[in-house]
Amino acid sequence: QVQLAESGGGSVQAGGSLRLTCLVSGSGFARSRLCMAWFRQTPGKSREWVGAIESDGTTAYAESVKGRFTLSQENRGRTVYLQLNSLKPEDTAMFYCAADLNLVWSDKCLLGRSNDFGYWGQGTQVTVSS
Repeated sequence: QVQLAESGGGSVQAGGSLRLTCLVSGSGFARSRLCMAWFRQTPGKSREWVGAIESDGTTAYAESVKGRFTLSQENRGRTVYLQLNSLKPEDTAMFYCAADLNLVWSDKCLLGRSNDFGYWGQGTQVTVSS
């Protein structure tokens, strides 16, 4: 069983930065099997993929955040960070950490499809004011 816990959200002005953290806990699985991703969602809209990272550090990003957001990991991949730079008001959303054990071996980790992910955190709110 995989548990995810996000933190680091908050309110910033446009142009500011935040670092979101996703802590991975649980047992009975190898971190090397986990595909980790971040999604975001605003009221009335479907979840939007932000980016994903595999255990070997391979990353992929949505075009809307490429060059501004950066994924990284430490603690043998049990802590995943999403660095948010040059934030814009349109980045305001609830950000969710997601994981799945079957996407790495099936080469689907970096495709960004929310329905592929079986584990989700509770979310952390990011609000960017103009």
